[in-house]
Amino acid sequence: MNNILCITTYPPRECGIATFSADLIRTILYKFGNSYSFKVCALESDSEKHIYSDKVKYTLNTSDANDYAVIGRKINQDADTNLVLIQHEFGLYKEHEDEFLQFVKSITKPIVIVFHTVLPNPVISLKNYLRELAAACDAIVVMTQISKRILLLDYGMEEEKINVIPHGTHLVAHQDKRFLKDKYRVSGRRVLSTFGLLSAGKSIETTLEALPAIVKENPTVLFVVIGKTHPTVFKEEGEKYREMLKAKVSELGMTDHVRFVNFYLDLSTLLEYLQLTDVYLFTSCDPNQAVSGTFVYALSCGCPIIATPIPHALELLKDNSGIIFDFKNPLQLAEATNRLLASESLRSKMRIAGLQKTAATAWENTAILYALLFKKVLEEKDGLDYSLPPINIAHIKRMSRSFAMIQFSKGNRPDIKTGYTLDDNARALMALCQVYVEMRDVSCEKYIRSYLNFIKFCLQPDGSFLNYVDKELAFTGQNQEVGLEDSNGRAVCALGYFISHGDKYPDEWTAEAIQIFRKTLHKLSLFQSPRSIAFALKGVCFYNRRYPRPELISLINVLADKLVGYYKQSTDGSWLWFESYLTYDNCVLSEGLLFAYQATGNDEYKMIAKESFDFLLSKIFVEDRIKVISNQGWLHKEKKGLNYGEQPIDVASTVMTLATFYKVFKENDYLLKQKKAFDWFLGHNHLHQILYNPATGGCYDGLEENNINLNQGAESTVCYLMARLSVVNNISQSYNVPKGDFQ
Repeated sequence: MNNILCITTYPPRECGIATFSADLIRTILYKFGNSYSFKVCALESDSEKHIYSDKVKYTLNTSDANDYAVIGRKINQDADTNLVLIQHEFGLYKEHEDEFLQFVKSITKPIVIVFHTVLPNPVISLKNYLRELAAACDAIVVMTQISKRILLLDYGMEEEKINVIPHGTHLVAHQDKRFLKDKYRVSGRRVLSTFGLLSAGKSIETTLEALPAIVKENPTVLFVVIGKTHPTVFKEEGEKYREMLKAKVSELGMTDHVRFVNFYLDLSTLLEYLQLTDVYLFTSCDPNQAVSGTFVYALSCGCPIIATPIPHALELLKDNSGIIFDFKNPLQLAEATNRLLASESLRSKMRIAGLQKTAATAWENTAILYALLFKKVLEEKDGLDYSLPPINIAHIKRMSRSFAMIQFSKGNRPDIKTGYTLDDNARALMALCQVYVEMRDVSCEKYIRSYLNFIKFCLQPDGSFLNYVDKELAFTGQNQEVGLEDSNGRAVCALGYFISHGDKYPDEWTAEAIQIFRKTLHKLSLFQSPRSIAFALKGVCFYNRRYPRPELISLINVLADKLVGYYKQSTDGSWLWFESYLTYDNCVLSEGLLFAYQATGNDEYKMIAKESFDFLLSKIFVEDRIKVISNQGWLHKEKKGLNYGEQPIDVASTVMTLATFYKVFKENDYLLKQKKAFDWFLGHNHLHQILYNPATGGCYDGLEENNINLNQGAESTVCYLMARLSVVNNISQSYNVPKGDFQ
């Protein structure tokens, strides 16, 4: 455990850096709570003092020149502090800048400093001051590439010290805009908004001056100004600026088109206001403002943005992701606003582009980059130890209707137009059965019942299943165009798993599942696809564990022998696999054979299962992390596969199969690889970005070369949950850790 001391303003102080630090600390502890702990040295002044939580270990009065030396000695004598993280903004230390510099130089611990503002074209004294400050630190963090370039070109700083880590944004479980407009009494209005602690630097009057021209074309417009007056401004001049704005509203005749929300809103309320916003307006008049937390919060809520050209906006809104207008130019602002309000397609394009750009800056991803930097500064050799998130089935419930689970989503919103599939509902049946059995969560019952009903709906008179159902509950033409063996195998697997836990459900449910299962048995020996055979094998083995029958063992041998035949036909000594290529969901082939070994005791099944699985692991574990087979061309025996295009189904399958193999072989390497594989969802991948979304309980649909696919469909979300449950089970079995982290 490394203990980090963060020197910063901190809540209950109301300022952007206090909020930033609280969010950063909270997220690092959420992601890496087994590796890092935090204490705070809170920055105060003679006019700004607060009562803090026990997270605050020291307070530094920036108005007292002597306090810098006192606190510096305490930090150096603090054996519990391993690293010091300093948040730097010029105004915080302006009363005693020289004492602050000496304070930083005096600290004997490793130091990471975060420059929230980087001023271009510095005078000589400022340039020398910042160079001295940077020289006393082990690493520098800035939040934009523009700020990095300024440090390199205008200050001549060492590039290897500078790290660009974006300002974090909050993950948002996006809600229906109409619902939110009803909730906040703005139904029927086109909402423009801005937020933040109010001060003259926000230049709210620019929007007010633009408003008459906006209202002329859009008479339902309402401009919502969210935020109380900045505490420092309030102490110096009270509500002078707000009163000036109110007077201007009245003077312009815009009283019915402006609403002031004079509160420091809690986060959930703020995010709801931003989600109901049609266009977000950022009108700061400070060209040296490097970044804005308010700006990125709006982007993460899907707001189309019109902004002044601060560096952060220029960087994020390029490529038509937003609109830039000149400082204090109400004519440009009015024209841009009317153009956006007139085009739903343009707003939609900007929304999608903004969400894609801010996905990488989610606080969870920002926390990963800080943790990697701490690891580098502290010269830690071990990899990051990701904390397991609580189990969350909210998104699975959201994706499920009374009929079945919907196939795809747009973002985290279910897309009913995509209909339903047997594949997804079979997986969902297994996943929620496991949650129900292990957590005693009775809320799962109605979903389990609907998934079982859907499997029955897809059953055909001949004992086979159809896979694709549209939103009108009709079977689609895809059922004739696409091979259905794999989906049939998954259905058999899910039914077998459900039946194996039949004592947990009403007898009539189990009897119904048995009836469906038995209707399929005569079809299984006809399967030709290795995956469908493997899934069917697992299903029959599950069933046999509860209702053992000689005829089931015979069927297990028939199916397993087919897989053995494929293996012997394809393997050539160096290529140890069932086919001449590796595609998707590969692990189930080896796992199916291992299930067959457990049922029959046939050592050949065990040997081939292990040999093939170890071969697969050698292909997908690279540089201490998992990198599953790309879905863009797969991996063929004769040629090298592509590097990018990884899907959650493959990672989840690996996690679950590693649990099965550890249970049989008790090799610790399987357990270590399982943790590394699961960490892929949490950020241990080539982008260092999360695939699991803790705000929704969903899982993103794929990892590409440069971005995450932000849709959170049924397959990826259910596969993630099954992998998460597998990790819990395995940790419990091998380390005797109680299963106490279900939420």
